[in-house]
Amino acid sequence: PASACLGPHSAAMTTTRRFTADDLFHFNPVNLDKLTETYHMYFYFQYMAQWPDFQKVMQSPDGTIMAYLIGKAEGEERNWHGHVSAVTVGPEYRRLGHAAKLMDFLEQVSINLDCYFVDLFVRVSNSVAIEMYKHFGYIVYRTIIGYYSGEEDAYDMRKALP
Repeated sequence: PASACLGPHSAAMTTTRRFTADDLFHFNPVNLDKLTETYHMYFYFQYMAQWPDFQKVMQSPDGTIMAYLIGKAEGEERNWHGHVSAVTVGPEYRRLGHAAKLMDFLEQVSINLDCYFVDLFVRVSNSVAIEMYKHFGYIVYRTIIGYYSGEEDAYDMRKALP
């Protein structure tokens, strides 16, 4: 059968669900990547409480967190956009399409809320992520000087929504 050809980390064996408070105790293997921003617990709780529909986890059959996305909606009156605060995939789960699925998810939630675009910030030195986002249709909108603790600039990348 076709499923027998699937590797141990195949996207076909992945469960996608809402990010929960319990995940904070299990996401370190994914979160401790040098290019992944880590935040205080309050940050994650705030996102789960204020924008629960924008949070997603991808999990392997044994319950291991493989990837997650934290996002929100920003704006006022009728001018809203989606924002990706963090998207990260564990090293052993990369190049399986998980980031694309998470980004598609956030874009769809943003479309459902009549957002005009989605934005994200990425380190200018993170060329792999920049190329991935460009592949997903994002463009560099502007450079934010010293965004990362005053030590590194960020690109504000954006994608227009239909």
